[in-house]
Amino acid sequence: MIGILGLFLGMGLLIWLALRDVNIIFASVICALIVIATNGLPFADSINQTFLFGDLGAFTFAGRFFLLFAAGAMFGKIMSESHAATSIAMALVNALGAQRALWITVLSGALLTYGGVVVFVVIFAMYPLGLRLFQAADLPKRLFCGAIALGAGTFTLTALPGTPSIHNVIPTLKLGTDLFAAPVLGIFGGAMMFILGMAYLERERRIAKANGEGFVAGPNDSIPSMESIAKDVPHWGLALVPLVLVIGTILSPRLATIMGASPDTPWIAFASSQPVLWPSIALALASVVAVLIFATARRNAIRMMGIGTQDAIIPLLATSAVIGFGGVVAQTAGFGAFTQAIVGADLPPLVSMFAAASTISGITGSSSGGLQIFMATFADAYLALGVSAEELHRLVAMASGGFDSLPHCGAVIVLLQITQQTHKQAYKDIGIVTVIVPVVATLLTLGLAMIL
Repeated sequence: MIGILGLFLGMGLLIWLALRDVNIIFASVICALIVIATNGLPFADSINQTFLFGDLGAFTFAGRFFLLFAAGAMFGKIMSESHAATSIAMALVNALGAQRALWITVLSGALLTYGGVVVFVVIFAMYPLGLRLFQAADLPKRLFCGAIALGAGTFTLTALPGTPSIHNVIPTLKLGTDLFAAPVLGIFGGAMMFILGMAYLERERRIAKANGEGFVAGPNDSIPSMESIAKDVPHWGLALVPLVLVIGTILSPRLATIMGASPDTPWIAFASSQPVLWPSIALALASVVAVLIFATARRNAIRMMGIGTQDAIIPLLATSAVIGFGGVVAQTAGFGAFTQAIVGADLPPLVSMFAAASTISGITGSSSGGLQIFMATFADAYLALGVSAEELHRLVAMASGGFDSLPHCGAVIVLLQITQQTHKQAYKDIGIVTVIVPVVATLLTLGLAMIL
């Protein structure tokens, strides 16, 4: 009994500390120690072999995905500092008009993250322009939070096939799939997230207008002019080149095979066998191309790449620490009982899979953490139940991106800090578009998978 209580205490404390902006690495270690002590797990082995270096160990995960995090952060830094990210957003402003601030924010975030720019960089890059657009349209800042969360933190990370996000890469290591697994399901799920999310945001825009709720700048907001934002911005067509290159490089082995190339061709075989390294190469290659074509990036290219790589360390370690905590939890009898109850439940396998992935991601407050834990502890059972590897890849990735965004999610907390909003002010909109919308879209996609 004390083990179960300790398990809930550890998980509850992790959520409580995260909500109070306590460093998630520190919180994960403290909560892991509580679970170890209350469940009678061997102390030294649980720390050294489970939390740090086990299959779900913090440093096991960090080592496995370091290059992907580093390459993504480096690419994002170059796209931001070269103003290429701003150029793409400005092109949407010119095409749609500044009054379409919600659409511009969502589409810009989606283009950038699908092209490989990490979420945090997108938020930083879009915020100055977002302030100007939302002030001009007299829309409340809370809707900027919802719009950037929808565009940069939902369908481009978990649903759309081909994205180089960590969420799309993790299943490939266990299942032997590629980044384009179950493309029909992914496109359908992504479309549902976009449509439902935009419908909600547009509804909130109309309500805000009717209630006289408008833009209010934060105490530290400095709102730039459109002229200063557009200064030194490359042409939008040029700005798209690195993004297209990332997706094109990732897609090239599949296209070559479709066009008749043998899967045994050395470079195709290499790309197919390296689900982490290949997208990392794509991001690094795009970074080099971006440096070559953007004059502002060439001035301090090496330094910029170094800063970008450094920027990857804290997000990587934070995610790794949560996974290490999950690894300790996975060793307890309580988690074993939970696993047996979920897998053995009298439910269709895809439904119980959704429940398991959603629960784990909600507990950890991390979609990538929940996804890694699911793949290590549940994947074999669902493959044995007859779920295809491609369906499992896509549906679990999508399921992990729902309850991960509860109020204690690290990405949510960072977004609120950057935009100077509180949970009370902005979490309702963030929660609707990153929890409710992805959950509904995933269930609809799950239903489609059962029909097909």
